[in-house]
Amino acid sequence: MLKKILRIILKIIGGIFAFILLYLILALTIPLIEVAKKPTTEPATVPIYILTNGDHTDLVVPVKTAQIDWSQKILYKDTKSKEENFNYLGIGWGDKGFYLDTPTWSQLKFSTAFEAAFWLGDSAMHCTYLNDVKEGKDCKKIMLTKNQYADLIKFIDTRFDKDKDGKNILIPTNAVYGENDSFYEAKGSYSFLYTCNTWTNDGLKAAGQKAALWTPSDFGIFGHYK
Repeated sequence: MLKKILRIILKIIGGIFAFILLYLILALTIPLIEVAKKPTTEPATVPIYILTNGDHTDLVVPVKTAQIDWSQKILYKDTKSKEENFNYLGIGWGDKGFYLDTPTWSQLKFSTAFEAAFWLGDSAMHCTYLNDVKEGKDCKKIMLTKNQYADLIKFIDTRFDKDKDGKNILIPTNAVYGENDSFYEAKGSYSFLYTCNTWTNDGLKAAGQKAALWTPSDFGIFGHYK
């Protein structure tokens, strides 16, 4: 009986390791498959950026254009500084527990990681006002047409949870990363199959830009923007 239980335990452990290995292989290979940029004859006049901190990516958009004023949706008063007149807004989607309860990797709890990996946690939008955005290995500029930007606006805006008046729902917290950022309730659940970087990658697809077929990591995005 003991041997039978031991065999079952070993099979389970082996299955877990096999699953992890398969996931790592897919996470390293599928991102290499590129979704091509959609052709268009419309002039590209709207600058956006993809920005990474090495793990997490944001879509960075102009605060104000003729199509949208993001400061009417992401209120300046929701930040600590309450300052105005920024040029850009960085927007990222991710697991609420990671965002609010894990300021550094050393503070990551097993429960937070487990809930995030297996669709058990809530999600949040992290929005950061920026004065300047500089291109580099961690930041790439992309020019969009007005129609492409309209598609991106829709992609981003529909991920926010809304109140009965159609406004974004602020998450009251002191766990912000700086003086000019804020968190909002979001739709969807984070998982090992759909991460913050998957969301950014899908945003690029929505805007008709180059993207990975699927990626859980930032390298799967930036690999197509060398």
